[in-house]
This record gives sequence, C-alpha cells and structure tokens, in this order.
Amino acid sequence: MGVSNRTYTLRNCAFAVDYSHVEGPTNIVVEDGFIKHVGKEVEGDELECSEYVVMPGLVNAHTHSAMTVLRGVFDDGELHEWLARMWDEERKLTREIMAVGSEIAVIEMISSGTTAFVDMYFNPDQIRDISTQYGIRARAGPTLMKDKSVDETVRELRALGESEFFRPIVNVHSLYATDLQKLRELRDNLNRGYHLHIHLSETREEVFQIKRRYGMFPVELIHREGLTERVHGVHLGWITSWELNYLRSSIAVTHCPTSNMKLATGGAFPMKEALTQGLNVTIGTDGAASNNSLNMFQEMKMAVLLQRHNYWSTGITAVDVFRASSVNGYKMLGIRGGEIRPGYVADLVLLSKYEVYPLTKERLLSHLVYNPPKEVEKVIIQGKIVYQKNDFRDRLKKLLEKLSLYL
Repeated sequence: MGVSNRTYTLRNCAFAVDYSHVEGPTNIVVEDGFIKHVGKEVEGDELECSEYVVMPGLVNAHTHSAMTVLRGVFDDGELHEWLARMWDEERKLTREIMAVGSEIAVIEMISSGTTAFVDMYFNPDQIRDISTQYGIRARAGPTLMKDKSVDETVRELRALGESEFFRPIVNVHSLYATDLQKLRELRDNLNRGYHLHIHLSETREEVFQIKRRYGMFPVELIHREGLTERVHGVHLGWITSWELNYLRSSIAVTHCPTSNMKLATGGAFPMKEALTQGLNVTIGTDGAASNNSLNMFQEMKMAVLLQRHNYWSTGITAVDVFRASSVNGYKMLGIRGGEIRPGYVADLVLLSKYEVYPLTKERLLSHLVYNPPKEVEKVIIQGKIVYQKNDFRDRLKKLLEKLSLYL
C-alpha cells in the first residue's frame, strides 16, 4: 500500500483523535488522498490499526530548515546579538551544505509527525525539490532584505513554480531589515494570491525602532500599507491587544514559544485574546539554531505552558494548541485538513497506543500535548504512507556524515 489514489481502510484504529473529538475503535476509509468515511465502513485494502492511535498531521507554521547546520552555534545570545552572529555564519554556508541541512530538517519533521511546514531561508528551490522528494507539504520562497532588489525577488518567486506539495510564498525577514519602499514595490508587483511571511513585533527593540522610524507600531504599518490580508505574521510577542484587530483578516499569526524563550525576546504573545478575536493562530518551531528542536509535539506543550506562566491563567488549553497546530495550520495553507472527517485531506499520523498511556478517551488529547509520544510509527500525506518508523535511518546517517565533513 502507499499509492495515494487507491482506496483503503485503516481498520480497527484504537482511537482516532483530533482537536474536536475522540472516537474508537473505528475505521478510517481513505480514497484518492482524502478521508471518505470514519466509522464502521470498510473499503479496499486494509491496514490493521488496532495497535495505533490516529491523529491529523501537524503543521510547522514557521521554520528555517537549513539552519540544522547551525544548531548549537551561539546558543546563549539574545536575539539581535544572536542574529548578527548567524548572519556572519551564514556567509560561510555553501549551497550544497544548505541542501544537506534542509534534508535533515525534513527528515526530522516527518519522523516527528509534521506533514506540512512554512520555510524562510535561502535556496527555496531546494525546499521545493526536497519536499517533493519526501512527499511533505511545504511553502517557501525568496526573502526580501535590504541588499536584494524587488525585481530579483519577484523573478525568483515566479521561477519556483508549484506542485501538489509545494506553493511559493514571499518572505520578508522583518520591517527593520527591509526598506519600506521595497515593501511597497513588492506589494505593487504581486497579485493578492501570494502570502507574505514576515517576522513581526518580535522584540521590544524592533517595536521601538519601527515606531521611531515611521511613527507607528509594526502591525499598524503593515495595515497602513494595505498588506494585512496577505500577511502571515510570526512571533508578535510585543503586539498590543488593540493591534490584534488589524490582523483579523490576516492569513495567520504564528507563535514560536521555545525560540522566544531561548532568545530572551521577552513580551508575551496574547494567544487567548488572538483566538477570542478570531485570528488564525498557528504554532511554529522556528529554526533549529534557535529552538533547537523541530518537534511540533514539544512546541505544543511549550505553547500552553508559556501562556499559563505569562498570564497566570489556564485559559489556554491542550485543545487550543492542538487546534492551532493542526486545523489552523491547514487553514493557513488553504487546505481542508487537520481533522479526521470525511472530505478532509488524508494527512495522518499513526502512534503506538503504548506511547500514550493510561489510554482512555478522556485523557488522550491531554497526553498528546503534555506527555507527547517519543516516536511516531507511520505518517500518511495525501493518502500515501511517506514514513514508517526507522525508514530514514540510513539516509540520515549519510547526511550527518556529510555535515561532519563540513564542520
């Protein structure tokens, strides 16, 4: 089995769980890459799943894939000091070693239950090719900064093309690393179909700098420039509650709790207020140089704990972060996914039921967030099994050997 256009049944799943419901034992019928039935129906080939808990795939809404190469470099610096060091290190990176780093990242993500990711880094064509090779969904594109022209950015974007698993986006590192005039030219040169992926209101220093330069806060500036509806804003630890209203029509906002804590960015992303106002809240790991993991199970746990610590409240729950990491992530991608329901894309993760215990219907979702599984058994994307435990072990060894030669 493994051809996406075949009809088959995941039979006798111990449990099927998404953010809104848990049921089991149950069958899941997959046809042409989509979920056809959930319940008693059986069609086509059968995969016995009585040992498995089945959940939707997770979406890593913000990362820098090739930075697995820089994992462990300058782990104890604050953001702007850390950025200066990273930019210096990146000048030494070759295209070949960045491809190695990106492939390592894709293997790490798939093998920990991630079925889609959004990338901001160099060489988006490599992300396109690697994601297609492994069958994982990806969004990536050129990054506009001060030293890059808008014409060059647009040419790179349009040359990327798209496929079943890959869609191009526009990356803007930040408002402080990009000229406003270039951002305006970019806006005027692109149709509204392209997502604008940007670090936004990440630190107090950034907010003060933009306020001094333009007389308004970063989110206000984005809104004034007519970019809100295409923006995918990342971090937002220093956003005010009243600015959230500007982002209600945005594609998504992404919280990266582990990276924010590690880089001591301070502030507090107002997740509860964002959800209450109807923003599409998602979760990302950020890059391996600032996290240092790409594991979305870990990130869900960090998200809920950090919110509770900052706000002295249990207002954010396991359900909230699971939804942010699944169905909200798929909404950001423009795909009907992240739930185990008929008509939804068959992007599924199979876990050993012995990894989530004591196993009861009432406790299952809580286990997935607060005591996440150590291993993933299988990953299905668009109905195709793209990973079974230990599949990539030999390939990963070869990649790590190449990486060690570079270091």
